[in-house]
Amino acid sequence: MFKENFDRRIALGMALITAGAVGLSWLGQPEVVVPWGAFAIVGACLAWAADNNLTRNVSSADPVQIAMLKGLCAGTVNTALAFALGTKLPPVDTIAAIGVIGLFGYGVSLVLFVLALRHLGTARTGAYFALAPFVGAVISVLFLREPMTSGLVITGLLMAAGVWLHLTERHEHPHRHEPLEHEHLHTHDEHHQHVHAASDPTGEPHSHPHRHVELEHSHPHFPDIHHRHGH
Repeated sequence: MFKENFDRRIALGMALITAGAVGLSWLGQPEVVVPWGAFAIVGACLAWAADNNLTRNVSSADPVQIAMLKGLCAGTVNTALAFALGTKLPPVDTIAAIGVIGLFGYGVSLVLFVLALRHLGTARTGAYFALAPFVGAVISVLFLREPMTSGLVITGLLMAAGVWLHLTERHEHPHRHEPLEHEHLHTHDEHHQHVHAASDPTGEPHSHPHRHVELEHSHPHFPDIHHRHGH
């Protein structure tokens, strides 16, 4: 829908990572019922996919500010829903523990996610983020003494193969950069050769409004904020 480029190698990597996630969640107890819970999860994932692609379009902005705004909106809505369903406030120590978990599990995580959207694009970032179930399973083995099962090993191998396909990708071809003006944290690489005003910050990396002139060249690249061209 959003026309982000990816090749068969990236698609296969996504499929392997997804297969690993399915293997981790498979209970081995099929039932002939309407899986309303599963449909709800699929709907939530579709909404998350749209959100990721829309966030990619603003990923050149301050990632901390984006995380704060999204957290404020999501937290307000979720808290309002909880109160509407009759939930009571937990003790203060529980709220504090939840706050610490939220700081790292949502806040820091989302900041890093936005930075990944900026530099890798949505497809690759989403695929890497899908490793979270396996990371959670490994943590349960290390800290909760869960058994190391053959299923965990197999799913780990599937995910590792998918990540290897992504990390060893090399996408290079002649491409053309359209004139563009925006602001983000940058260094003066081949894409950032511009003059500075007296008020612009010194030292690198730095952030200030800057303009990209039309440029045509070839080098390995990802669908980042400077490489959203057609193929």
